[in-house]
Amino acid sequence: MIISVIGAGSCDKDIYRIAEEVGKLISQKGATLITGGLGGVMEAASKGAKEAGGITVGILPGFSNKEANKYVDIPITTGLSHARNIIVARSADAVIAISGGYGTLSEIAIALKLGKPVIGIETWENIEGVILAASPEEAVQKVFELMQT
Repeated sequence: MIISVIGAGSCDKDIYRIAEEVGKLISQKGATLITGGLGGVMEAASKGAKEAGGITVGILPGFSNKEANKYVDIPITTGLSHARNIIVARSADAVIAISGGYGTLSEIAIALKLGKPVIGIETWENIEGVILAASPEEAVQKVFELMQT
């Protein structure tokens, strides 16, 4: 299974901790993690996954794999800027959104349009189709439950 974790490129310590735990839990369940490959939520999730022995993929907006955070195993340069959000959403079996701004909102919308499950933690509310979770554990559990049905 491949799970995308999406969220802002910069975040506070609490959101970083949440994203790191989500990444860790994803890897412990044997799934591959995809993010946008940069900082903030993307870095935290990649860190958690990498430290748990998982595989991390970063779909980068620019032209150099050097822009990837240090926890990305497989950097994929796209040169697509924000359009790379489509790849982040399409490549996953499910998406977990953590916090985030308009870039995260676009990824949520794309994932929902593609029929992918989207779980949200402290992210955009009142979006039809987004399943809210109160913790990293609940978010990852919901993803795996949804993927079994």
